[in-house]
Amino acid sequence: MTRGSVRFLWRDSRGTNGFRAAVSLHSHTMHSREGLGFVPRYASRVPFLAWELDRQGRRYRAFHGTPPDFSAAYWTPPLPGRAAFDVERSQIEDGLNLSAIVSLTDHDNIEAGSQLQVLERQIPISVEWTMPFNETFFHLGVHNLPFKAVRDLMSALIGYTQRPEAGLLRELLARLDQQSGVLIVLNHAMWDQSGVGAARHRLALRSLIESLGNRIHALELNGLRPWEENRMVLDLARDRGCTLVSGGDRHGREPNAVINLTNAATFAEFADEVRSGWSHVLFLPQYREPLGLRILQTMSEALGDCPDSAGRERWTDRVFYAPREGEFVPLSSVWKAGPPLARWFVTGVKFAASHRVQRALRMLAVGDQEFAV
Repeated sequence: MTRGSVRFLWRDSRGTNGFRAAVSLHSHTMHSREGLGFVPRYASRVPFLAWELDRQGRRYRAFHGTPPDFSAAYWTPPLPGRAAFDVERSQIEDGLNLSAIVSLTDHDNIEAGSQLQVLERQIPISVEWTMPFNETFFHLGVHNLPFKAVRDLMSALIGYTQRPEAGLLRELLARLDQQSGVLIVLNHAMWDQSGVGAARHRLALRSLIESLGNRIHALELNGLRPWEENRMVLDLARDRGCTLVSGGDRHGREPNAVINLTNAATFAEFADEVRSGWSHVLFLPQYREPLGLRILQTMSEALGDCPDSAGRERWTDRVFYAPREGEFVPLSSVWKAGPPLARWFVTGVKFAASHRVQRALRMLAVGDQEFAV
């Protein structure tokens, strides 16, 4: 049985009353590898960018003999683990006057949580696991992995990602479900990340929930996905009797736009609440901002300088590609400021993300959408 609520702080400034703590789930650090395979698909929608990308692609092919492979490149978010943790904790403690519980989830990587747990034992070790399923893949937030078994569990999870097999998936989810204090969340369930098409993605999603849904503890309402998509997750949860939790999906410096409220003192206690069907989700004011502008700001932060990060000061230090299979090197090893197309793109993003342009774009945005639950 699912019991809980979905709240919007801009509608009720007293929405946090009666709770002692808030939980920030699903945010990323410099340890996440964010793929660039989407670039040609998105660039094709912008005429000049599509033309320039094609021109640069032809030059690349003439020199290297093969077309550029964007799937063999990735970027990493700007914040190290401590800074990412503090961004989330500060929003909760200073902005909401609640105790903070923060779970960082990098893509298939647990280094941030592992390093922080050395300093603060109560910080959970968590991961956003890439889980191939049928013809697509999903992301599972696996929170609060047990310290003594974390390396073995991660090895098993990565092993499935590399060589998926249905029987092994059932065994892995059963093993995780049996761990006390672990929380398994299906992140941004409606997002067709692999590009198989909305209809085929939803068929795979239905198959996943029908076959393994009892091992997944909650569906995520995501702070960086449009409300229309979150609304579909709400409907799915009601139809299937699933519990809902928050997931901010922060990649830049803006703290998560959706969190959970709780009276738990530890993450394990919070996980037990959710697993029993209790969950109170709170959307924060930044979620009302136009999503395109928020994503643009994240891109600007990712492409900005990080003077306090030794070896990662420039954006070209944080973008990697593989000149040879299995060998990733930073873009700065080839270009100081990036290739011409990238320099043009970076300049455009930074201009569009400037405060003056952001104010103008915000004024042009159509009125508030209705956040119906």
